[in-house]
Amino acid sequence: MWGKWTDGKVYIPYYITNHFSSREKSIITRGLESFSSFSCIRFRPSRSSDRDWLSIESQNGCYSFVGRRGGKQVVSLARRGCLYHGTVQHELLHALGFNHEQTRSDRDNHIKVLLQNVQSGMEHNFRKIATLNQGTSYDYNSVMQYHKYAFSKNNQPTMLPIPNSNVSFGNAKEMSRSDIARLNNLYKC
Repeated sequence: MWGKWTDGKVYIPYYITNHFSSREKSIITRGLESFSSFSCIRFRPSRSSDRDWLSIESQNGCYSFVGRRGGKQVVSLARRGCLYHGTVQHELLHALGFNHEQTRSDRDNHIKVLLQNVQSGMEHNFRKIATLNQGTSYDYNSVMQYHKYAFSKNNQPTMLPIPNSNVSFGNAKEMSRSDIARLNNLYKC
């Protein structure tokens, strides 16, 4: 976890590499700045004295380690496919310690995972784990919830909501109320 300062804020240094155009950087910056409107999280440009920081890069895909790793921590936002507000928030939430919604410990009460439809090597995205639910319910509208065809190998759903298989999910364009509540609970904002 990232530590809180005496002013009650959590300052997280970041560096946006030069792979991005000014328009792309503005999408990333908007995602970074959005956290300050609903939490005590403050992303700030890194300094040479920072030991730990997020290095926002365009690598292969959209990904981040979960939680604070120490030193340079890559958050990949590939120029093709990752530069959306919700995706930026999603990857930053990983860096802040959050896993995918479909991996929640209570997910079997809310979705059915269809591993037979998942691309080989992508099963880890659907593995149930002990998660930081922070006293919140399962949230189909979480920015951390994949859509029903995520990593499908055969154009069949990889997840179905239960008990109502017609519930829409995985379409979040930004963090939900539950995402914000979990963040504020974890960091005691």
